[in-house]
Amino acid sequence: MAIEQMAMPQLGESVTEGTISKWLVSPGDQVNKYDPIAEVMTDKVNAEVPSSFTGTITELVGEEGQTLAVGEIICKIETEETAAEEAPKREEVQNPPADTADTDSNRAGKDQSNKARYSPAVLRLAGEHGIQLEEVEGTGAGGRITRKDIQKIIDSGMQQKTEAPAPAAVQTTQQAPKQQQKQAPAPALSAGDIEIPVTGVRKAIAANMHKSKTEIPHAWTMMEVDVTNMTAYRNSIKDSFKQKEGFNLTFFAFFVKAAAQALKEFPQMNSMWAGDKIVQKKDINISIAVATEDSLFVPVIKHADEKTIKGIAREITDLAKKVRDGRLAADDMQGGTFTVNNTGSFGSVQSMGIINHPQAAILQVESIVKRPVVMNNGMIAVRDMVNLCLSLDHRVLDGLVCGRFLGRVKEILENIDENTSVY
Repeated sequence: MAIEQMAMPQLGESVTEGTISKWLVSPGDQVNKYDPIAEVMTDKVNAEVPSSFTGTITELVGEEGQTLAVGEIICKIETEETAAEEAPKREEVQNPPADTADTDSNRAGKDQSNKARYSPAVLRLAGEHGIQLEEVEGTGAGGRITRKDIQKIIDSGMQQKTEAPAPAAVQTTQQAPKQQQKQAPAPALSAGDIEIPVTGVRKAIAANMHKSKTEIPHAWTMMEVDVTNMTAYRNSIKDSFKQKEGFNLTFFAFFVKAAAQALKEFPQMNSMWAGDKIVQKKDINISIAVATEDSLFVPVIKHADEKTIKGIAREITDLAKKVRDGRLAADDMQGGTFTVNNTGSFGSVQSMGIINHPQAAILQVESIVKRPVVMNNGMIAVRDMVNLCLSLDHRVLDGLVCGRFLGRVKEILENIDENTSVY
């Protein structure tokens, strides 16, 4: 027999940690390889984690509600092995290599490539307790500091109570947690006040939004678009389309298609900040926001530039249904390069979206409203108008390319009419 350790898997690009929302097994349970053993939440997806082994659950290391870094142990499974396979492992455990001893001299030679890569949970916890991350010895892969490392310091009472502020000239994003004040005390409750526990999904959303706003220098611009012809065309074919295809032809599908086409012409918009370089992505994968009663998910339409308006409309319908049925898979959330958000669905006419990290921009499509507009001939007419609001990462993008991109989206939308094919 042998004891195997199950680690927290990586459930998406840029995902560094996951929260165990529910265990599906208990110690003593028999499991087969690929059987689901836990539900894990990240800032991108809520997914079932399959077992990597066939055997008996001996210990659940992670607790429900606990956030663990990718690679940290979540449970242990006893498996059957042949004596030939087991013997080398026993020898390895009984006679560990000399260089694994936890001494200062050996630590100096260890891989520290991930020492300065901090997860949102580590940044938040260190900031709340005044812990200098540069002085923490990480136990994760590549010297990465895990949440357990910080919690161990907190439990031991060794954290610093005060710190001298770093000189303004050398402050960096990674130093930001040291400058944060401790969390303000909870507000006093009055009669009739209701305390609502923060769910794992809400915590993940909060961590990702905080990371986006603290790491990304946001800028914002807006352009109004006359979609009178597009609106008339869509309204004229929506019933026959629904009868023929079995799903709705929404206005949003036209906007996503226009954005995908413009991204192909302005590939700089399809980029990501990567520390010492900018990565311009080849594939155009559009993230769309889908809300439930208390959560927000961002599934991805892959290769949106290669799809027709009909194809995009089908994907929007399918992904939204998956979210609301709780069937969204990890793969549905991966690979997004640019986000288009349908804020107009709840009546908004102007908004500034928070960029979906690590993307470089997010386009908010507002409500289509009828407004009096002065036409080129000087006459006033009632037109269907919509505001397109673009938030951009100013490290990656400048106003010129964003203005041209938004102008191209406007041009595409204003030229959609009865001669446009949705197929």
